[in-house]
Amino acid sequence: MPGTNLTREEAQDRAAKIATTRYAVDLDLTTSAETFRSVTTVRFTCSAPGTDTFIDLIAPSVETITLNGESLDPATHFADSRIVLPGLAADNELVVDATCVYMNTGEGLHRFVDPVDDEVYLYTQFEVPDSRRIMAVFEQPDLKAEFSFTVTAPDHWQVVSNAITPEAEPVREGVARWAFPATGRISSYITALVAGPYAVVRDSVTTRAGEIPLGVFCRTSMLEHLDAQNIIDCTKAGFAFFEEMFDTAYPFTKYDQLFTPEYNMGAMENVGCVTINELYVFRGKVPDAMVERRALTILHELAHMWFGDLVTMKWWNDLWLNESFAEWASTTCQAEATEWVTAWTTFCTHEKAWAYRQDQLSSTHPIVADIGDLHDVETNFDGITYAKGASVLKQLVAYVGRDQFVAGLRTYFAKHAWGNTTLDDLLDELEVASGRDLRAWSTKWLETAGVNVLRPVLATDDRGLISEAAIEQTVASGDDLLRPHKLKVGSFVLEGDSFRRIASYEVDVDGARTEVPGLIGTAAPDVVLVNDEDLAYAKIRLDERSLAAVLAHPRGFTDTLPHSLVIAALWDMTRDAEMRASDYLPFALAAIEGERDSTLLRTLLAQVSTCLTHYLAPEHRPAARAEVVARLRALAEGAPGGSDSQLQLLSGYASLLAPGDDPAYLRGLLDGSTTLDGLAVDTDMRWTLVTALAAIGAEGEGDLVAAELDRDDTSNGRERAARARAARPTAEAKAAAWAEGVENASTPNTVIDALAVGFNKADDPALLLPYIAKFLDGVMDVMATRTFAIAEAINGFYPSGLAGPELLEATNAWLDTHPDAPAPARRTIAENRDGVARAVAAQERDRKEA
Repeated sequence: MPGTNLTREEAQDRAAKIATTRYAVDLDLTTSAETFRSVTTVRFTCSAPGTDTFIDLIAPSVETITLNGESLDPATHFADSRIVLPGLAADNELVVDATCVYMNTGEGLHRFVDPVDDEVYLYTQFEVPDSRRIMAVFEQPDLKAEFSFTVTAPDHWQVVSNAITPEAEPVREGVARWAFPATGRISSYITALVAGPYAVVRDSVTTRAGEIPLGVFCRTSMLEHLDAQNIIDCTKAGFAFFEEMFDTAYPFTKYDQLFTPEYNMGAMENVGCVTINELYVFRGKVPDAMVERRALTILHELAHMWFGDLVTMKWWNDLWLNESFAEWASTTCQAEATEWVTAWTTFCTHEKAWAYRQDQLSSTHPIVADIGDLHDVETNFDGITYAKGASVLKQLVAYVGRDQFVAGLRTYFAKHAWGNTTLDDLLDELEVASGRDLRAWSTKWLETAGVNVLRPVLATDDRGLISEAAIEQTVASGDDLLRPHKLKVGSFVLEGDSFRRIASYEVDVDGARTEVPGLIGTAAPDVVLVNDEDLAYAKIRLDERSLAAVLAHPRGFTDTLPHSLVIAALWDMTRDAEMRASDYLPFALAAIEGERDSTLLRTLLAQVSTCLTHYLAPEHRPAARAEVVARLRALAEGAPGGSDSQLQLLSGYASLLAPGDDPAYLRGLLDGSTTLDGLAVDTDMRWTLVTALAAIGAEGEGDLVAAELDRDDTSNGRERAARARAARPTAEAKAAAWAEGVENASTPNTVIDALAVGFNKADDPALLLPYIAKFLDGVMDVMATRTFAIAEAINGFYPSGLAGPELLEATNAWLDTHPDAPAPARRTIAENRDGVARAVAAQERDRKEA
């Protein structure tokens, strides 16, 4: 039986027979707290009358099925997420009356009760295959249709969908009905419903299509924290930029952005009804990196209104193109149309680092993945689909030229509006616009897996002039393939304490060795930087002279992008066990001092933490950690009052404390007896301090976590409390976190995430040792019985804090003895194993003398 799966062949066969025209979906959200009524009317045609097909639905029960006026017995026609539809006519009308269930996993129709006011908040999340959790639907992207929703709900609610919200009609006391107009032809996974007593801030934007209404929504209890004007300003900048770049008017009737609780991802590009993770409503001061990330998320989803919603992929093997394009377009917009002018540095620091990590796992796959069924799609929301794809698109823009790329896009949108496409359709237009044959490029970059390493090879004569200059290319992971790279090589000299770029050479790298003739005969610079400006997707290395120069001057680059590239290269050498973690750590600490780029600072702090917990040899950790925490506290105390660096440095310091450390400083900041100039000890900072105290076992008299939860008994507070409790250095705390996060099927998705983070906080390995076998023994049951989103969250309980030979041996043994385990489970365990193997190699390298 198919369960909840759908294969590509089944989808192709279904699309060859039927074409959908319209769905009318009537939802009654007043029936109970567990279930709701769904009545779906579907109109569709069939090119082969008399044949059979099926429609998708995940529901506990179906009350009636009526096909072309004839009743079908649910007992014999509904099973395994499918309703069989026999004997189709040329024109068909299907009516399905079903009872559907609310979810607490961030999938389907998620139901949340706000502990502040006991109000109910609902929102949908349908990508990949979850619109079938609220309606009977042909769940595949190429069967587009018009959708009209009618919703019965409490009359004090806001009800929002893809079309403009109509006036509510009274039904009975306290209940109303909203009958939405039909959408244009869209795919089912980008339909949406958000309902509840959401607060809203309204505005509008002038577009080529006229004045478009804007709305920014959040829970009523979060309204005081909603900086709606910042969100609206960013949105308007995106509208202007994308309409000009794409030469296509915004295609829908309105644009609402709704910040929703217990959300699994960053956001979702539902047509005109974008749902966004509520973490982006800031309850206190956050790093500037978070504000920048929110802006990128806003622009990413807006870009999808054209690429993904107006023009949609035919099948899920082009998911990468959907997401990668939105990544490239949003970063371009952010860098050129907003205050975040160094967005490409952030892309290099964050997105590309994610891509490189993912591409070196045993689960690496081509950008154009072979998506055989829906289960394949779920495992492909990763750094390759998003970040590597966007990196390669950036390289493609450099390859064909920005103007030619944009010209091809404009033709693509004009030709395929409201339709479905494949990668070939886009390449066709780019080839016409650029005059280049892109098929060989596509084969090498999109249909193969892995990443290459680019290494400069330099020699000088007795006058100090460069006599040899080349770039050697090797394979780091994936397919045994050397790829073409269009890039720049930068030359930098040290002036005082700063590096200055004196030259930049454009190079087309191809094959194992590529000469760089422009460098020949020039005086050897202090630093030669391969992939200057970060055009190529490849790991880079430094020659010996350059490496010595950057290690001696960690703050030498004043421009953020080369600074980020050098940090990435040194960190990658550490991850690859080419550099000792003990050597990287002092470089990182020196680079942190005075760092003003928020994302770079955040990244450096994370790298320092990973060195201490994973890459340093265990015998080196106590002394190194003591030095790091002392340094971070001193830097926090010396940082400008109220600055981003002060916030991040103090948070980093608190997170690295361990049992036995003096808790007096944290306690003083928490109770106000100690102050730090400009530091806002707001709700978020209080939780940071409480969690740190809990993690080192220094709560003192009483229960600090419970006391803080009394102050902040909100959903966010409950998640932070769960994390803090799980971080306590006791066997009882770890057992309780495991029981609540892994074994309790009613625990919401975001609480599981919080528990997992706290669970893996353990300075004493003995606390986590029992969970090696417990995790490995239970992983298949979890994968089989929980939804994909929950299974992913539970993966956070893999005891990665024990990264070392014992965990590696046990994980390898599981893989050896479970060759026939379901693919998602094997991939999860293999990826965990890969991280531990890398840590073990780094620890062994760290033991060696420099």
